[in-house]
Amino acid sequence: MGTQGDSTSTARGMWLWPVGVLVGFPIGGYIADLVVDGVDSVGAALAAGLIAGAVIGAAEWFALRRWISWLWIPATSAGLALGLATGAALVDYGIDRGDVVIIGAATGVGVGVLQALVLAQRRIPGAFWWAVANPPAWALGWFVTSYVITTNVDERFPNFGASGAIVFGLLTWLVLAVLFRAATPEVPGPAAR
Repeated sequence: MGTQGDSTSTARGMWLWPVGVLVGFPIGGYIADLVVDGVDSVGAALAAGLIAGAVIGAAEWFALRRWISWLWIPATSAGLALGLATGAALVDYGIDRGDVVIIGAATGVGVGVLQALVLAQRRIPGAFWWAVANPPAWALGWFVTSYVITTNVDERFPNFGASGAIVFGLLTWLVLAVLFRAATPEVPGPAAR
């Protein structure tokens, strides 16, 4: 079977990815917002990023557990915290459309780089491209949310909501399908379950 067929079957095998993203992003952002009540300082950004990132990372890991280790969860949590803190500080905690796009791009750098390290540790070919794809995907997620679910923006959520998650999930699903097409899924051992 050629590359096109391999990518298609891998994408079908990863059908849980967009579902995990769609579940993880709104729930993670909501829980973080309940605890932190808006990203308006470095401390709030770090705390909200750690909380939302842990929930998002767990949902994503569940979808990808055949290919990646549990380290995806702390990588996502730390990456979201660092990226969000950096991005929010860059725009002085602003919430205009351009501000949230910059916050998204910075968050995508943090998350993408740390998640790419997890992929590289598992010897996923082209893991670098995951780090490259995340900043624009996160920025686009916030851009979409800024038009659809403005409450997330107004309340200074740490991540975009369901509308942005749908776009993010579908775009990154394609990237992951290409990355994983050559990777052999691992059968989780007793410790991974």
